Amino acid sequence: MDSNKPSKKGTIVPVVKFAPLVLFIFLVTAFQLDMLMAAPIATFIAIVVYRISEKKSFEDAFGTGLEAVKGIIPILFILMMAYAVAEAFMATGVGAAVIRIAISTGVTGRSVAVVSLLATSALSTATGSSWGTFAACAPIFLWLSHLVGGDAMLTVCAIAGGSCFGDNLGMISDVTQLSCGLQDVKPIDRIKHQLCWSLGCLAVSGAIFYLCSRHLPATAGDPATIFNAIPENLMANLAAERPSAALMLRQVQDGVPIYMAAPAIIVIGMSFLKCHTVLCLGAGVISALALGAVSGTDILQAAFTADGPVYAGFSSAGSWVIPMMLWITAFSGIMNAMNAFEPLERLVTRVSRNVHQLMGWCAVLCLLGNAALADEAAQVTTMSPIIRRTAEDNVHCGSEDDNYRLRVKLATFTSSMGIYGSQLIPWHCFPVYFASIATLVYPQNGGFTPMDIISRNYTGFIMVGTILILTFTGWDRFVPKFGLPKSASLKTKT
Repeated sequence: MDSNKPSKKGTIVPVVKFAPLVLFIFLVTAFQLDMLMAAPIATFIAIVVYRISEKKSFEDAFGTGLEAVKGIIPILFILMMAYAVAEAFMATGVGAAVIRIAISTGVTGRSVAVVSLLATSALSTATGSSWGTFAACAPIFLWLSHLVGGDAMLTVCAIAGGSCFGDNLGMISDVTQLSCGLQDVKPIDRIKHQLCWSLGCLAVSGAIFYLCSRHLPATAGDPATIFNAIPENLMANLAAERPSAALMLRQVQDGVPIYMAAPAIIVIGMSFLKCHTVLCLGAGVISALALGAVSGTDILQAAFTADGPVYAGFSSAGSWVIPMMLWITAFSGIMNAMNAFEPLERLVTRVSRNVHQLMGWCAVLCLLGNAALADEAAQVTTMSPIIRRTAEDNVHCGSEDDNYRLRVKLATFTSSMGIYGSQLIPWHCFPVYFASIATLVYPQNGGFTPMDIISRNYTGFIMVGTILILTFTGWDRFVPKFGLPKSASLKTKT
């Protein structure tokens, strides 16, 4: 036998190891299986492949997954707190205060898309919830646009882009906490890293929305007429679909004191003072409940009962996101233990001529993973260890501080490509959900499709496009705090 002939094992085994991920993607995209069902199936298939390829027992294979899960336990506690803060902010009037500030500025047909973008960006940063923000703001700003002669398609895309701004940047976003936790970096460091870039992208997209609206009427509408224009049956449908959003809408209609926006400022301020994340979130809950009791939007004694926002936040996180995260983390741990993603790492390394290209391809991997899994949390969990190992194996930094900054950049990739990449993928849960809610609350134009949400989503295009261009070219160094460490370079292969 010719000893130079390639071994069949060397070509077949990597393909077999990759099979569980292919199955995972197939279950989610082809069969439209919920992530909470697809992840356990893919995990057990990964265990079977692990046993065959590594010749290990079931206990060893499953134990490998459990070891990976241990690493995210602190993140899960923070996720529960983040969900509790979001519920408290929506129940007590914090979110309503932010919306009322926005619609009191004198909105016209020309400005409604820009105001929608800025208001939803502020609200999503305060609550950390893109879905909740969209559900609460879509009926307000779509009907406001209707009243002042705005462009409904432009407005809904602005709402979509702004609703995801805080999910990508906000301190209490579950994706922020997850992406940072898997890279072992502090959320506030990632926020500081991408703050100038994120605000710059928001400003550019706001300017584009305004330019696209220049031909529309400049007469200001009366915000008080918005709720009279919304058909009662649509409000009832929204209450059934998203109760917390319907509650926030009622608070906007009834009026809440401006000081109810203070808890959001408290959370952001404490995070910049480098307080522990749990303390920041706890302060947000307590201040929201206390001020809500003063304003009359919340009964403090009932806040921690089964009908209260804290319980609702904990149960909401525990009913889907936490068990889903446990299964996907176990899956990723097993896949990484048998080096299933090594071919991807080799491919990325082979096509990269410098550290900027390598990091750029890591961002592309995150975008492709998001398209494949159609879920941003699954992408963050699956791709985080892949790009982290790729960077650790191939990038040399001159100090531990620079290694840390490199991981901060990786956390930005997984979060931004997860949140804003999702808005450019027609089959992803984000545009599908946004289209369904927009059609539910504003059926005037015959409804919206996922492609409608994508078509003029300038914020999404700018976020994804600039992060790729700036990283590949190295121009990210011109954005404050956004560049790679100066000592970062590709390792010399021996």
